[in-house]
Amino acid sequence: MSEQLPRWDRRSRERWRRAPPWWPQGQEWPPRGADQWREQWRRGGQRAVRWGCAIALAIAVIILSALAGVVWLILSALGVIGSAPLARIPSGIAVLLGVIAVIIAVQVLRRLGEPATSLVAAAQRIEAGDYSARVPVRGPRQLRSLARAFNEMSSRLEAEEARRQTVIADVAHELRTPLTVIRGQTEAIIDGIYTYSPERLTPILAATDTLEALIEDLRTLAQAETGVLRLHREPTDLGLLVNGTLDAFRGTAAEQGVTLTASIADPSPVVDGDPVRLGSVLRNLVTNALRHTPRGGSIVAAVEGSADGAVQLTVTDSGEGIAPELLSRVFDRFVKDRSSPGSGLGLAIVRDIVEAHGGSVVARNNPAGGATLEVTLPAAVADAG
Repeated sequence: MSEQLPRWDRRSRERWRRAPPWWPQGQEWPPRGADQWREQWRRGGQRAVRWGCAIALAIAVIILSALAGVVWLILSALGVIGSAPLARIPSGIAVLLGVIAVIIAVQVLRRLGEPATSLVAAAQRIEAGDYSARVPVRGPRQLRSLARAFNEMSSRLEAEEARRQTVIADVAHELRTPLTVIRGQTEAIIDGIYTYSPERLTPILAATDTLEALIEDLRTLAQAETGVLRLHREPTDLGLLVNGTLDAFRGTAAEQGVTLTASIADPSPVVDGDPVRLGSVLRNLVTNALRHTPRGGSIVAAVEGSADGAVQLTVTDSGEGIAPELLSRVFDRFVKDRSSPGSGLGLAIVRDIVEAHGGSVVARNNPAGGATLEVTLPAAVADAG
């Protein structure tokens, strides 16, 4: 007797027996073993269904048995089901313990849920831009650790946001002065108030130079902050660098009546650094010292090695020193004295470049007057050959 199959099954089997259009001509279809593979796949699916049904049935039996046991204990404790008086006592105790367990579980879940809810609410506030959001540190150890990390993160975000707003305000303030000069001088020349002459264009050129210097400083700071400040390292003689920098400033120092002196150790220390960037550090330090040294004062740039193999570069002036309220923040951006004509970015650039070289920089006031800025750099490693 031929196998009786449903019409849809016969059609699917007929389609299976016909080779698809993409099958190579002359090749056997269906491939050898395809029927066996299809049959094994079908049997495996049936076996999985049977195992799934058995597991689901077992879970249902366990749940129903537990519910039945609980109901029986409650009814036995209440005396609804006939049982010996002594049997009611264990049933009542079991029901009481079950109620206590449920209450404890609810309390534990609530204790876990409240900190989690606070974290979610605080995260939503931060997402909306409110970086002052904090969460209470409570709950299990893991949740307390998470809450402390969250509060630290939100504190840093709040500080960075305040810093960003301050930087924007300071940049706008620094840009306003040269732009005002350029606009005022240009409008006066156009309106005929000033006649066109090189003297009238000099303030415009000076303001343009100020803008270029400010933009270059901001670019350097942005590169240092994002970690893309490129250093072209090579063995650099700090003695030569100091002498060359001081020679470039001797004309300006002579006009201000300030003496420049170099004190270089013998032999001159060599560091593995970028001579262009280190030259920028020296120029910033000397420029800052000249701004705060009165006529008749002196500036000393010294280079010497230390016992631990590092190289120390110091620039000491005989000026009024650094204001105590600014001493701890002197290397921050836009931090400067009210009388300072600079942008407040020079020492911030010094710190970023020095740290990019693996060094450090500190500022201190001298007991005899004036200030000293000390840069510490790692010495160049001598070749093994």
